[in-house]
Order: sequence, then structure tokens, then C-alpha cells
Amino acid sequence: MASTLDDLTWPARTSRLLIRRSGADDIAPTWERYRHRESIRKWLSGGDHDFAAYTAKYDDPVRMSSTLIIEHDGEIVGDLMLRLGDVWAQAPESLQDRPRQAELGWCLSPEVQGRGFAYEAARELVRISFDGLGLHRVTAVCFTDNTPSWKLMEKLGMRRESHSRKDSLHSSGEWLDSYSYAMLAEEWRAQG
Repeated sequence: MASTLDDLTWPARTSRLLIRRSGADDIAPTWERYRHRESIRKWLSGGDHDFAAYTAKYDDPVRMSSTLIIEHDGEIVGDLMLRLGDVWAQAPESLQDRPRQAELGWCLSPEVQGRGFAYEAARELVRISFDGLGLHRVTAVCFTDNTPSWKLMEKLGMRRESHSRKDSLHSSGEWLDSYSYAMLAEEWRAQG
């Protein structure tokens, strides 16, 4: 079982998509194709309102190590986040030898939305998490108004664990509600 994304074989492939590790060469294309758009940025954390801020954020090696690029027919159409983390545990250190959970995220270009790419890519991300990395649990969070994102989480079989009231300060200056979703490895396996 792999302990990090570096231990897995890349790229991963689905029936229509190629999912690969990100690199510095992906910063400009992801910004130009979709991340510069207000319709995308309004749902993302970080408030990257210009290319310089975006570059500074995504050129960080830690951030880059948790980012995956989605390609369709050789073109970048989106990106994924798989941020590995530890769980709260009273177990001996010998049982805490590798990450046990991850936070997932996704972002797709508006030109390809509505074609099932988000589900296909996110499902592969969940598969990688449980089957490739042997994780115990995955989570995802979104603003409650981001209906496509929480519907995708539910389609993946994730369950809503919380509805937090005004817990997120949005770039608009408003406090917004958020939903938290999760899935356990046994729930993934039960889906068959």
C-alpha cells in the first residue's frame, strides 16, 4: 500500500480522462483556462484575484504536492486536490506510520461542466484514496450555495456530516454556511 502520492504510479486513467501530478508548468494554463474566472473563484478558498497571487500560492511545493491535473484529449480541463492528513488517535505510534485520511477537492473548467467529467475524476480520486493509499476516511467541504459540489459529493456516496452556520468568511466579505461530507473505506467498498 502506498504511503504518499509519490509512491503511486502516475498518470491515472479513467475511460475519458488522464489524471496526473501537477507541476510548475501547469500554473499558467490552469489560471488562463478556468481559475481566473469569477464563476470558479467564488467557490474556492484563497481569494486568488490575480495571476501573481495565484502563482505564489500554487508554486508552493506543499500545495503542488497535493494537486492533480485532469486532462481530456490532451487538454487541461480541471484539477483535483488530495491533501493527506492524520487522524486523531490514541493508538501507539507504530499504528500511526502513514496518513489515514485525506481532504478532497475539485475544480473544472466551465467549458466541460455538465459532461460527467467531475464525477469521473472525483470517483477516481476516491478510488486512489482508498485502493491506492489505503486511507480510512476522506472528507470534502463546500459552501452550501455550491450546489453542484455537494451534489457531486452525494453522488459519490459521501454523507453529509455537518452544516456549519456562517463559518466561512467569503471574499465578498459575507459569512457563508458550509457543508462537510465524508466517506469511510468500508462505505466505498460496500458500493461494489
